[in-house]
Amino acid sequence: MSITSFCSSRTRARFRALAFAALGCAFAVSAAHNAAPAAAADRAPAAPAVPSLKGLRYTGQYTIDSQSQAQGLATVFGPHGRSSLYYSGNTSIPDSVRAAGWPHVGDPDSSAGLVFDAYQGTAADSAKMFRVTLPSGAAYNYVHPLAPGEEMNNSFAAVSPNGQWMVAGEWDTMTRLLVFPTPVLNRATAPAGGELPLAATIELDHPVQDIQGCTFADATRLLCASDANDTALWPTVKPLLQIDLRHKLDGTTVTGHVTTLGALPLISACAGQPADFESEGVDFDRRTGTFRVEMIPPAGCDSRTTVYEYQATRR
Repeated sequence: MSITSFCSSRTRARFRALAFAALGCAFAVSAAHNAAPAAAADRAPAAPAVPSLKGLRYTGQYTIDSQSQAQGLATVFGPHGRSSLYYSGNTSIPDSVRAAGWPHVGDPDSSAGLVFDAYQGTAADSAKMFRVTLPSGAAYNYVHPLAPGEEMNNSFAAVSPNGQWMVAGEWDTMTRLLVFPTPVLNRATAPAGGELPLAATIELDHPVQDIQGCTFADATRLLCASDANDTALWPTVKPLLQIDLRHKLDGTTVTGHVTTLGALPLISACAGQPADFESEGVDFDRRTGTFRVEMIPPAGCDSRTTVYEYQATRR
């Protein structure tokens, strides 16, 4: 989630800052912050009440802890091709990171067994930070000084399939996404932390609003969850957006064509308006075609976040 002065929406008001759990050499994460996809008691069978999205067929859902897991998620591939789901949440930010002035984390991503977390500080800060955690557990901080006109928000990190480029997003209504060389994986970056320059932008042909998370479906397609509460830009609130790039990322500016795939689910046992729900992180497992998106329900039910699962019907 991105925030403006940490107080511009229901969730920003309660400021759920998140982070990662410790990673072992096999990239196993503490069960308190990165559980298996869902406990048996939390997983629900597919229900016809949840509509499918364009190109994505709804297959099921489960719930996770909102405090420790609801800012985002990412599929992590470890040794021997084994995979696990990594979650970020406001109680999982390391004390050292919080003390250094990074009290908010966004939707993470993973590539080559590494995890990439997107951090931001206060509205007065002049930088944002990406923290990279290796399978060994070692972690490095990459700080990006804000360019002129750049928002301080750091909503997500999305790494290109070849591992060379990392996309990030700001907040509010935007007509671009930011592109960085991927820390550690791109040789243009320092191997163990340091300053991270902006490489390029993705110039969008349609404005987007309050993007909470993006993930690469393939080398030229991003899926992004919007937390928009009105229909000023799209026919539905909380749309799932698709961004098709003119070409693969190569460190130069590229255009992106934006379309909507439909509305994300607004289903809860607790009553509420669309603004009482909050879309959060997204993940696309390119090996299986599984798409996941987190949705926080209204007050009274918001201690548990629902993860909706879909299967791509076109690859």
